[in-house]
Amino acid sequence: MQQSNSKSVDRMVREIESPAETESSSSALRHSALFVRQHYPKIFAISALVLVPCFWHRRIAAGDLASHMYNAWLAQLIERHQVTGLWIERRWNNVLFDLLVSGLGKVFSLHVTEKIAVSLAVLIFFWGVFALVSAASEIAAWFLVPVIAMIAYGYTFHVGFFNYYLSIGLSFIGIAIFWRGNKWERLIPLALAPLVVLAHPLGLAWMLGAVAYIGIAKGMPLRHQPLLLAAAGAVLVLIHYDFWHSYELEAQPQRFYIFNGADQVYLFGPRYNILRIVLISFALFALAVDIYRRRRERGAWTKYSIPVQLYVLLLLSALLLPEAIRFRPGNAHVLALLAERLTSVSAAVFCCVLAAMRPRWWHLIGFTAIAAFFFTFLYQDTATVNRMELQAERLERTLPPNQRILVTIKTLPGSRVMIQHIADRACIGYCFSYGNYEPGSGEFRVRASPGNPYAMSSYDPVPEMENGTYEVQPEDLPAYQIYQCSLSGTDLCIRPLEAGEENDRLGVHPDDD
Repeated sequence: MQQSNSKSVDRMVREIESPAETESSSSALRHSALFVRQHYPKIFAISALVLVPCFWHRRIAAGDLASHMYNAWLAQLIERHQVTGLWIERRWNNVLFDLLVSGLGKVFSLHVTEKIAVSLAVLIFFWGVFALVSAASEIAAWFLVPVIAMIAYGYTFHVGFFNYYLSIGLSFIGIAIFWRGNKWERLIPLALAPLVVLAHPLGLAWMLGAVAYIGIAKGMPLRHQPLLLAAAGAVLVLIHYDFWHSYELEAQPQRFYIFNGADQVYLFGPRYNILRIVLISFALFALAVDIYRRRRERGAWTKYSIPVQLYVLLLLSALLLPEAIRFRPGNAHVLALLAERLTSVSAAVFCCVLAAMRPRWWHLIGFTAIAAFFFTFLYQDTATVNRMELQAERLERTLPPNQRILVTIKTLPGSRVMIQHIADRACIGYCFSYGNYEPGSGEFRVRASPGNPYAMSSYDPVPEMENGTYEVQPEDLPAYQIYQCSLSGTDLCIRPLEAGEENDRLGVHPDDD
């Protein structure tokens, strides 16, 4: 009786999977349209659930997002000629999310704009990963929806790199179409390329590399693909060698195997690390069971082949990547957290590996249980960050309007997620974040001229302001410091600054013990 029930549940899961036979000669777009028409109630319901974290608090706690929103407000002031010494530069990369926010901000308030823009980004990323996974496995991998949802709200989301986040989300869609499209559809990634690079160049690099590898691998026998893998690995080593001899690099301080994709769920503290280990263990167990059960099944390894190769190359990339790179000597901006950025791609490709399994009922139950813990933790921790932002807003409103604010808010104990920009967003409509990093970096739309009263025109003092070691200059005044004033890290205070002192002289941080 128990065996019969198990078989019936397995059958139900396989039916839910809705295998979508997509031969390489058929139209991927036609199959996609048919899929959406057949499953739109399910797609709508899943989309609504996936967007819940965007609405469960007043503000979306996601690192640099708060800075994006603050600078969108500055852009509005510039366009209305309400500030001097600030200007907007036209850019061809790293601006898609900012353009989206600015466009929506002409119609809606910035609070509503934030919700809409982030929701669109999440849906593009989530369904982009789903499309990639389904293209790799030739089935609609519904049983991996909980895992994809965790990746969508993983480290890349919470560090707030939304231009990069959009870039790789769009690249997943392009790769998926190429993987299962017919001849003319394989040109679609080229059509998407300008939009991808407008978001971030790293997304374009990943899309072109993946498309090239998949195209070559699909055109050769399975037994020869290890040679392709070795050749691609050699290319990565050569690129690594060239980078270390051509640019200013900072070595990666952490062990490369940490960046396996599962680190995306390690966010606000040690309990996420436990969840990460559970997720890895369950995924490996599921793979081991599938491989054992299908060990004599002819052709069972075909769907594993390319995803496994891509994943190995991504792990090798994590080993070879530096922590940060400066492409031009003397340039203030450094492209940092490269391995951490890459792991959102690694996580998506590992989902392609998991999708090669034959779906079982316990896969869906196990991944759903892990996701339930993840989103419970996330709700609690982002609620704490929201309370801190409300504190910052109330403190700033005790000052006269249009004051300059410096902020030193370090990460909470055990957390990987930076939160210092919450005070920037709290300033919208009332004060100015003097340590705003975007204008001085030269890598964003809003720029600052020397001597302006709103933001540093040079990036050099900004890290010192954020770390609390900046020596206040007479020309900076009047200015005020928001700082952590208890060992919990969640209590904030504000005070006026004086010339000659370090801006976070009175700050209290857990790592000061």
